Amino acid sequence: MKATRQLHDLGQSLWLDNITRTLLDDGTLARYINEDSVTGLTSNPSIFDKAIGDGDAYDAGIHAKTLAGLDGEKLFIELALEDLRRAADLFAPVYQRTAGVDGWVSMEVSPLLAADRAGSVAAARQIHAAGKRDNLFVKIPGTPEGVGAIEESIFLGIPINVTLLFSCAQYEAAAEAYLRGIERRIEAGLDPRVRSVASLFVSRWDVAANAQLPEAMHNQLGIAVARQAYRAYRQLLASDRWQKLAAAGAQPQRLLWASTGTKDPNASDTLYVSTLAAPNTINTVPEKTLHAFADHGRLDGVMPLDGGDADAVLAKIGKAGVDVDALADKLQRDGAEAFVTSWNQLLQRIADKAAALDDKGQGPTMS
Repeated sequence: MKATRQLHDLGQSLWLDNITRTLLDDGTLARYINEDSVTGLTSNPSIFDKAIGDGDAYDAGIHAKTLAGLDGEKLFIELALEDLRRAADLFAPVYQRTAGVDGWVSMEVSPLLAADRAGSVAAARQIHAAGKRDNLFVKIPGTPEGVGAIEESIFLGIPINVTLLFSCAQYEAAAEAYLRGIERRIEAGLDPRVRSVASLFVSRWDVAANAQLPEAMHNQLGIAVARQAYRAYRQLLASDRWQKLAAAGAQPQRLLWASTGTKDPNASDTLYVSTLAAPNTINTVPEKTLHAFADHGRLDGVMPLDGGDADAVLAKIGKAGVDVDALADKLQRDGAEAFVTSWNQLLQRIADKAAALDDKGQGPTMS
């Protein structure tokens, strides 16, 4: 049995961390669904920046939208939602079969709004309404400033993918925001069934820490943090607070592993898929990692409910000189800044393409 199918049968969803118009047009995404048990998809500004910059697949759309009077952020959101609606439709059978547990796609609010609670909520409402798909998550970063926007968006009934989580404490803050949003809905007599996922980034820990650690301790930090967060996740689901919400009809906020492509050339190219197998979670993987795991991946057992050796590993890494708490905050700040950079590059790329196509007098023929 293919390793991707083994993950699916274990109860872990495998999502693709990529979207391009070419993936949709040439049937590649449909093939991943049918052959590799892919049941969802995530996107971010960096992914769209690369997708729009590679080739001319988006040129016709950019030109048509420019002629219609759109530019900047509005043009990009329309362009992105065209792709995400198509992807959402491909995953619709999964969404329906699993009663909304699986089969989702994700679209991020502008990273320029990271410190703007009201602006983030307004953007989430706009994307949710414009997306016109029940299985579309809106991504909001789980920064200290973003937590309030997450709670408010959940209260408003908007499905949220909390992104840019790095530590167990950051995950717990995102989970708390979700719980508060659901509790407020119940108090207001509203339907508590609002879906959410909490995305914990893994490999970036090791990229940041490996240089400070002896080789024998390389690529252990991200997995240890993930195990710690998984323990907290399972404890939350077993808590009296959650059981009360579940009895009222609420659905769990699922834990999602993000940044699971291996960056260290000396490590296995399937490291963060093999070691993060756990029921009732999601792993969103780059295409390269999906291909590798489908080809030669193996499961290294199931993540322990009690976190296994996570605390011991984190203590050892701390003694070796890595301030894990400080690094978590830095990784979150750096991640937010990187998305701002990608966002600005993306809008500039679209503006440059629009101008170049206008100079030609027309864009490529619409397909």
